[in-house]
Amino acid sequence: MKLFVAGLTSDFDEADLKEMFELYGEVKSSQIIIDRATGKSKGFGFVDMLHEAEAKEAMQLLDGVAMLGKKIAVKQAEDQPRKAPGSSYGNNDRRNGTPPPRRNNY
Repeated sequence: MKLFVAGLTSDFDEADLKEMFELYGEVKSSQIIIDRATGKSKGFGFVDMLHEAEAKEAMQLLDGVAMLGKKIAVKQAEDQPRKAPGSSYGNNDRRNGTPPPRRNNY
C-alpha cells in the first residue's frame, strides 16, 4: 500500500522516512520529492509498505504527529495516471496540431 506523507522538514531524507515507517512494518520503498530548481526537499514524499494492515496502522498512528514543530500528514496515496513522454499539460498540446490559446494582457 502506497502512502503520501506531507509536512516533512527540509532535512528529512529517504532513509529517515523509511526508518520511521519500518517501526510499523516492512517498507518496500521510500521517496522524498525534490525540487529540481533548488535540489531541496519539497516537504513531502511517498512510502510503499508491503502489507496493507501495517500501512493502515502507520497511517492511523502517524497522521497529525508533530515532528520538529510541524505536524505531518499521512494519507493513502492516490494513483495518478502517468503522462506520456513529451506530452504537456493543459491546452498546450501541439502534437494534435492545436496551438496554445492566445491571451490578451491589456
